[in-house]
Amino acid sequence: MLRDPSIKYRPFPPIVLPDRQWPSRTITKAPRWLSTDLRDGNQALIDPMDAEKKQRFFDLICRVGIKEIEVGFPSAGATEFDFISGLVRENRIPDDVTVQVLTQARRDLIDTTFESLRGAKTGIVHVYNAVSPAWRKIVFGMSRDEVKQIAIDAAMMLRDNAAAQPDTDWRFEYSPETFSTAEIDFSVEVCAAVMDVLRPTADRPIIFNLPATVECATPNVYADQIEYFCRNIPNRDAVIVSLHTHNDRGTGVAAAELGMMAGADRVEGCLLGNGERTGNCDLVTVAMNLYTQGVDPGLDFSDIDEVVKTVEYCTNIPVHPRTPYAGDLVFTAFSGSHQDAIKKGFAAQEAKNDTLWEVPYLPIDPADLGRSYEAVIRVNSQSGKGGVAWVLEQDKGLKLPKRMQADFSRHVQRLADESSRELNAADIWGAFVQAYRLEQPQRFALGAYDETRAPNGDRIFAGSIEVDGVQQSVSGRGNGLISSVVAAIKEGFGIDLDVSDYAEHAIGHGSGAQAAAYVECRTPDGRTIWGVGIDEDVATASVRAILSAASAVE
Repeated sequence: MLRDPSIKYRPFPPIVLPDRQWPSRTITKAPRWLSTDLRDGNQALIDPMDAEKKQRFFDLICRVGIKEIEVGFPSAGATEFDFISGLVRENRIPDDVTVQVLTQARRDLIDTTFESLRGAKTGIVHVYNAVSPAWRKIVFGMSRDEVKQIAIDAAMMLRDNAAAQPDTDWRFEYSPETFSTAEIDFSVEVCAAVMDVLRPTADRPIIFNLPATVECATPNVYADQIEYFCRNIPNRDAVIVSLHTHNDRGTGVAAAELGMMAGADRVEGCLLGNGERTGNCDLVTVAMNLYTQGVDPGLDFSDIDEVVKTVEYCTNIPVHPRTPYAGDLVFTAFSGSHQDAIKKGFAAQEAKNDTLWEVPYLPIDPADLGRSYEAVIRVNSQSGKGGVAWVLEQDKGLKLPKRMQADFSRHVQRLADESSRELNAADIWGAFVQAYRLEQPQRFALGAYDETRAPNGDRIFAGSIEVDGVQQSVSGRGNGLISSVVAAIKEGFGIDLDVSDYAEHAIGHGSGAQAAAYVECRTPDGRTIWGVGIDEDVATASVRAILSAASAVE
């Protein structure tokens, strides 16, 4: 890299727009959406989609609710032409969906493009030519007037071809390609010349697509360009201003959002952002960004995993796990402090009387996208007690007391350090069983027992306890069941426990619910021991919890 990049690169010139309005605006409604996955996205693939994949992708786009779909470049070859014409012939285009086809501004290509949609109920023909200085000078060797004439001639061809097929409801789109690097006044001039030929009206507007063909400036500059265009194009009510951003600077989504604030009506892009170079605008991200601001995007991503699965299959490009909204890990916390905040947020959300979403670190409810809460918190060596407790609660329904969370997290931390990998729910449950002596032979195992009340009100525990495989009868007296069990253990086996905390809760609901009991005990030498009991009967669960703690005393 150069120490002085200014000798090779120059800053992008700003737009002179001192009274710009877009910075103070907010987006209050969804734009019109156009998917260009089958065209722009397809031409960016190492192995372009075959007809089966294109049809599968087309069906997905329709299912999520996008009503305008750029289905291809029919003059590019027989594969493209046959797929597009097949959509029409085989009546595979839903009545509420309009397909769009792209062509360069050449007569033979435009003729082929119209032919591909012969017989369609409606269709958009999208024509483009590059207008910026670098293309005029380096690629074409043309003047501004010559470049504008290309656009005018193309508009005439659109008009004439449409007139030759009057049974189709034709709509037109024109792109001053390389708009983002062209002189803004020249882009307005060329588009106005196209309007003079096609004569759009408010009822039959023309679409002007203003692409950031190469993203060369910060997104605020693109917004200035869009606002300038909207304010200066004649007959604005007869124009649909469409955005087509790329992601060369990593701000394709931001540019689209600021462009909407600047007055644009429509957004073009690809599901999950596939496209040339660094990609096109990610329509999922833009739509869900609107959703999280309380704006209905008009699209349905309730099953985001199915969207990801289909896109990956059709494009053969894996979706990065950190892709906004759609990635496998975007709702997942490994950090202990993050996990604790999320756990508390879910608890507060459940206790609220309103549905307003307010959970730390989660800008959207994963359930709205069809994601389960089990994947929100995952455990590795970076995790804390809150995350471990969350996994146990989600997987087994156990709600550990706060101090017990800290005790158990030490066991999980040790396992995570030893394994050097993420721990799943089965790993955590196994550690819990081992730490608190569940579902395995204990030193003390409960047999049959009775609880009775003495004349003075004391509780008497009398029962059979298996000690290292040998049955032994014990009894004890206390002011409650737990204290009487503690007394029985002390009298029968010489183990002295002082119960300092007790908690219980139901696991599940209805007649099949179980009870979980937790006891925190102290030994005469100052150690803290936790015991856990699970049973269909809450009293029996508490007895098992005391025996679990006693089994840890050597």
